[in-house]
Amino acid sequence: MSNGIRETLSLRRAKRPRGGITSVCSAHPMVIEEVLAQGRRDKCPVLIEATCNQVNQDGGYTGMRPRDFRRFVEDIADRVGYPRDALILGGDHLGPHPWKQLPPAIALDKAEGMIDAFVQAGFTKMHLDASMGCAGEPSALNDEITAARTSRLAQVAEDAMLRDGAEPLAYVIGTEVPTPGGAQAGLQHLAVTTPEAAAHTFEVNHQAFLRRGLQAAFERVIGLVVQPGVEFGDDYVVHYDRRRASGLSAYLDSVPNLVFEAHSTDYQTPEGLAALAEDGFAVLKVGPWLTFALREALYGLDHIACELYPTSRVESLRATMERLMCASPNQWINYYRGEPDEQRIKRHYSYSDRIRYYWPQSEATGAVARLLTLLGDTSIPAPLVSQYLAAVYPSVATGSIPAMASELVRARVREVLKKYKAATVPTA
Repeated sequence: MSNGIRETLSLRRAKRPRGGITSVCSAHPMVIEEVLAQGRRDKCPVLIEATCNQVNQDGGYTGMRPRDFRRFVEDIADRVGYPRDALILGGDHLGPHPWKQLPPAIALDKAEGMIDAFVQAGFTKMHLDASMGCAGEPSALNDEITAARTSRLAQVAEDAMLRDGAEPLAYVIGTEVPTPGGAQAGLQHLAVTTPEAAAHTFEVNHQAFLRRGLQAAFERVIGLVVQPGVEFGDDYVVHYDRRRASGLSAYLDSVPNLVFEAHSTDYQTPEGLAALAEDGFAVLKVGPWLTFALREALYGLDHIACELYPTSRVESLRATMERLMCASPNQWINYYRGEPDEQRIKRHYSYSDRIRYYWPQSEATGAVARLLTLLGDTSIPAPLVSQYLAAVYPSVATGSIPAMASELVRARVREVLKKYKAATVPTA
């Protein structure tokens, strides 16, 4: 549904204040279910993206290939009554990143295979990102090399599109700082992309596409990823300051039909998200914030279960997750630095939310299921909701939602999604 996203962005860019669309980068079924349920209620397009590390032809950390991910999302859409034809699926940071430890030739071959698999699976929004260096190269490549590799990946996508008779693809180019995986060290003072750098990236990519005879494909480039000055780390958030990005917003006026795509917008204030959308950052990506909110709700319920049923469980949910993360530290050990106690706190509560990599494990899903079954459909006492799930307590107090475990989890995720809806859907 690439036409769908182009139409959505075109309509919302034309409005004042400008709006956009939320790009959900998550593979957690409870998150996806709430995203699609909101889309059904609002009767609007839903954009869900799979990152190159989550989903690829080798399975990614979810164990899903692109076709698997599509079926996974569509099955949830069918269950909640969201129409498949309104669903937009995208691929994020599609390039050599998952294989960057390999020589460039091998990593790019793998990236081509991934692109082909995404197109075959019917994904229609493609963020092409070849900015990262591979074995023996600098960690970040210059615009010229990046553009040449990006156009190479676009050629693969176009060939697959024509071969399979797929609908025209929509492309996003460029990258933010840091590369996929999130900030690993203090980045409280980010350099905002200059309008000159944005223009150079756009033009260098244009020329690279032209050299491959891909003018028609370049006309379907809908977005440019830049750094507007937003990021988050383990325990800090860099909030949007529109004054620093005013030059970028002005640059957009000179490039018809182009919008900016803002990554790492998690944990921004509602005012910051609204300002981003108004300033032309019409694709707002969110991922860790949704599973962070989910974890908050599940841990709140974990505490409530300890209060209500103190002798009913052998192990708490938090203890299960700690055991799983310590037994298999590969997803956090290179990101969470510090003394053992600092690492322990980060494992569970970091904004980077690398605990999200562990939720798909069978022991984790089993522990969540047991927790929700234990609490069941009985009403949780309001004072316990206030104590352990304060973010959703007002909705319980007013009767907007019942104080049942599954409803409280969904409500916590919904609180985040509401902030993005308010920012991206302009009022009439």
